[in-house]
Amino acid sequence: MNYKSPFELAKMACSTSQTKISWSIRQMLLLGILAGAYIGFGGWLMTCVTYDIPGGMGKFMAGFVFSVGLILVVIGGGELFTGNCMMPLGAMVGCTPMKSILRAWFWVYVANFIGGTLVAFLIYSTGLWNGPIGAKTLSIAAGKMSLPFGQAFFRGVLCNWLVVLAVWLSMAATDVTGKIWAIFFPIMAFVASGFEHSIANMYFMGMGLLLKGMPSLVEAAHLTEAQLHAISLGGYFKNLIPVTLGNIVGGVLFVAVFYFLIFKEKLRASE
Repeated sequence: MNYKSPFELAKMACSTSQTKISWSIRQMLLLGILAGAYIGFGGWLMTCVTYDIPGGMGKFMAGFVFSVGLILVVIGGGELFTGNCMMPLGAMVGCTPMKSILRAWFWVYVANFIGGTLVAFLIYSTGLWNGPIGAKTLSIAAGKMSLPFGQAFFRGVLCNWLVVLAVWLSMAATDVTGKIWAIFFPIMAFVASGFEHSIANMYFMGMGLLLKGMPSLVEAAHLTEAQLHAISLGGYFKNLIPVTLGNIVGGVLFVAVFYFLIFKEKLRASE
């Protein structure tokens, strides 16, 4: 076969977790900033392409172009918190200490926040958002910050089940083209479905906070008073906390735990 089997992927996930915990804090921060920025670029591109495309086609095109973010992370090099939710497979097999995984998660999450926020600020500084693209951006942010806790959590679960699968499948490919296609379909599926990604939301909600003070955009976005009020630091964390928790559950439980239970005897024997 010109691709790796699921068991081979499980073994690779264990060795990858060992590599990831070996990064210094400086490396984690730099790689994490890049990954957060790449996801931010994907979010901006998504808005530029779909601001005037309604319905299902708009959702499909959103997923189509947003996938560039994870493609940049995986092939260009970056550390993404959501993708790293695969790492506990290494702890369950016994090759990676959970304490080291939590350390990596913390620094990468912080760095992803910096990267996504940086791209939001840089794009805001360009003025390219002025007009319907900015109104669409504001509408996206308002929708995210208005979500109830439970809905945000379960959308986060479903999102990262697919995102971690995208990373998992990319490891099966043996060439760049194969990796791109392996990433594309799960990412397209999560975006088109309306699921919630914590790192992407750092960019989208950051842009919303920056654009909230533009009356013309607020009017063009047709926001209600409640939606406008939701665009705040409180609304930011009201979304980010449940989505992050959901992302952890989705990636750890439905990928790391499931594949560990399937292959645990062979994985432990191979260590």
